[in-house]
Amino acid sequence: MIVQRNKCRCLVLGGAGFMGCNLVGRLLAEGYRVRVYDTPTSNRANLAAFESEIEFIEGDFLDAADVDRALQDVDFVFHLVGTTLPATSNTNPVFDVESNVLATIRLLQASVRHGVKRVVFPSSGGTVYGIPLKIPIQESHPTDPICSYGITKLTIEKYLQLFRQLHGLDYTILRIANPYGKYQKLTAQQGVVGVFLARIKEGKPITIWGDGSVTRDYVYVEDVADAFVRALWQDSPYRIFNIGTGVGTSLRDLLARMEQVTGIRPQVEYAAARQFDVLINVLDSTRAQKYMNWRIETDLDTGLRKTWVWLCGG
Repeated sequence: MIVQRNKCRCLVLGGAGFMGCNLVGRLLAEGYRVRVYDTPTSNRANLAAFESEIEFIEGDFLDAADVDRALQDVDFVFHLVGTTLPATSNTNPVFDVESNVLATIRLLQASVRHGVKRVVFPSSGGTVYGIPLKIPIQESHPTDPICSYGITKLTIEKYLQLFRQLHGLDYTILRIANPYGKYQKLTAQQGVVGVFLARIKEGKPITIWGDGSVTRDYVYVEDVADAFVRALWQDSPYRIFNIGTGVGTSLRDLLARMEQVTGIRPQVEYAAARQFDVLINVLDSTRAQKYMNWRIETDLDTGLRKTWVWLCGG
C-alpha cells in the first residue's frame, strides 16, 4: 500500500515525555505531520530539536474540551498519557481509574466523533500478565495483574476492543517490556536504567529492592519507537503485540553491565522486596516479528552505552 505520509497528521498525547519525544522524532523522519499534546508543565526541552517541525498544544488530559481541541483534523492517535506508576498506583486506585480509565474513555468517544482512523496504545507488558506461568510470555498468556497500574492498562485494552466493535475505531496495542534510553526520567520510581546510570554518574548509592534477582526484559526506546510506527499500518488479524527482546536480565547483571559501560563500580544498598514486583518478566515478541516485521536492532550493551553517552551530554 502506498501511503502519502505527509498528508497524515499524528497526534502524540504525552509527546514531550520519554517515549513520546522519541516517537515524535521517528514520525517526523518517516514524513508524518505531528501534533504534540502535553501539559503546560511538560519538559518542552525534550522536543527542542523538532520545535520548528511540530505543532504543540498545551492542555489537561482530564479536560474533555482540551482533548477535543487536540483531535481536530487528526488521522492517528498515539495515547502515551499515564498519570500513575506501578509503585504508587495501589495507594490510590480511585485516582488511577478516574485519571486514566475515565479520561481514556472520553478520548475514545472524541476520537469517534473526529473520525480518527486508529489509536495506538502502549500497554504494560511488565504488569498486565501478573505472575508468569511460562517464560517468555506470549500474548495468549492469562492476564492477572497484581497492581492497579496493570489493571487500568488492561481495562483500557478492553475499552479499545469495545469501541472497535461498537464504532469501528481501529486500534493497536503494544504491550511493552521495560523501555530505556535517551530522555528517560532520571529521578522517577519507574525506569531503572536511567535512574541507575544517573546515580552512578552522581556517585550516589543505588537502592535494590530485594536481593537483585528480579529479572526484566529491557528494550531500547528507539526500537520501541519503530514498533509504534509499524503499528499504524499493521493489518494482521491481531490487535495486541508484545514488544520486548525475549532476553531477561537480573538487576545484579544489569549493574555489572553498567559497570563495564561506565568504568565505575556502582554503590549498592539493599532494601526489602516490594509486593508489586513480579520476580521475572520476559516477553515473547514473535507475533510482532511475524506480522509487523519488527526486529530488535539494539542489544542491551549497545543501548546502555548510547544511554550513558546521552546522559553525559554526548
